[in-house]
Amino acid sequence: MGRWRAAALTLSRIATKPKSTDPNSPANPPRRFADFASSASAPIFRLLNLKSFSAVPWPSPLYIDEFECNPVDFAQSPKRKAVEESGKIPIKAYFLSTSIDLKSLQAEHFRNVIPPASRSSNYTVLRFQNFPLSTAIGIGENADCFHHMVVFQYGSAVLFNVDDDEAECYLQTVRRYATGLLREMKKDDYAVKEKPSLVEDMEGCPDYIVLKNLDTDSIRVISSVLGQSIALDYFVSQIDGMVEEFANINREMERTGNFTMDRKKLFQLVGKANSNLADVILKVGLFERSEIAWRDAKYAQILEYLSEEYEVTQRFANLNFKLKFVEHNIHFLQEVLQNRKSDLLEWVIIVLLAIDDIVSVYEILRESTAVPM
Repeated sequence: MGRWRAAALTLSRIATKPKSTDPNSPANPPRRFADFASSASAPIFRLLNLKSFSAVPWPSPLYIDEFECNPVDFAQSPKRKAVEESGKIPIKAYFLSTSIDLKSLQAEHFRNVIPPASRSSNYTVLRFQNFPLSTAIGIGENADCFHHMVVFQYGSAVLFNVDDDEAECYLQTVRRYATGLLREMKKDDYAVKEKPSLVEDMEGCPDYIVLKNLDTDSIRVISSVLGQSIALDYFVSQIDGMVEEFANINREMERTGNFTMDRKKLFQLVGKANSNLADVILKVGLFERSEIAWRDAKYAQILEYLSEEYEVTQRFANLNFKLKFVEHNIHFLQEVLQNRKSDLLEWVIIVLLAIDDIVSVYEILRESTAVPM
């Protein structure tokens, strides 16, 4: 037992001891530790800030104020009531940038970093605890008292057990390490429910998943699918914009028989299409094997269920089909531009030959009209 915990328990016993033992005097009702700690007569508790100390072992440090968030009375928060009523832990997935510096994030918030369980280095898991002073003593590994954040290098962030009004605090911290911030952030919501009495390891339900036990590896697997799904939404929207642009070009060609795109713009579209496809395959790692799921069948079951639930494979196939449409249009327009260039060169050659013929005729005429000496 730590020194702070021992001191807190000692003060708790003092607080619950009656003020008087005289049987003739009215009994003083025992005061709860929460009442004593929250009263004005206990400045030592405010001085010690016991919220930041707990018997929870590492890696469960309680440094929520590193994110410059105001402490939230979780016991009185709407989130606690919602969790108690439904038993669901909310999950929020965001795609906010095209790259996040995980090394800097881990270096500045190393107290909250959970060591990786695999060799994958494209994400990091952080855990925080935020609870009122009245629940600081004797707290266990209760899922609704922890906040988890999984940050992916390609730009996704997945928050567990975080309300909408608290989420911006976490996202603002992640933005400090992000590059290529998006003008419009992508967002998706999901939920998980713990049910120890569940016969199977997991059970799928509409809009949420039921697990026998929500551990750190489960959080990693769930986050990997949600992070990829929300990132895939962004890349699909990018390809949709390109498809619409080529559709407008085709409509213009249908109406006028010509198009006005220059070669530079076409090359920019080629680069954009190739970079999006490379990001989906390489950065997001859509087809990379999960080592956690490979080691344990229950995590493989979660991964397979969520992948089917979010239709990751089908959506990528749809994205690939759209990219083929873009590629076909690019090849067609490249041929048209190449033909234009060939036609221009042919006209230049014709003009030069015509000029050469004119010069030759002029020279002949001048020689024929010249007066002999």
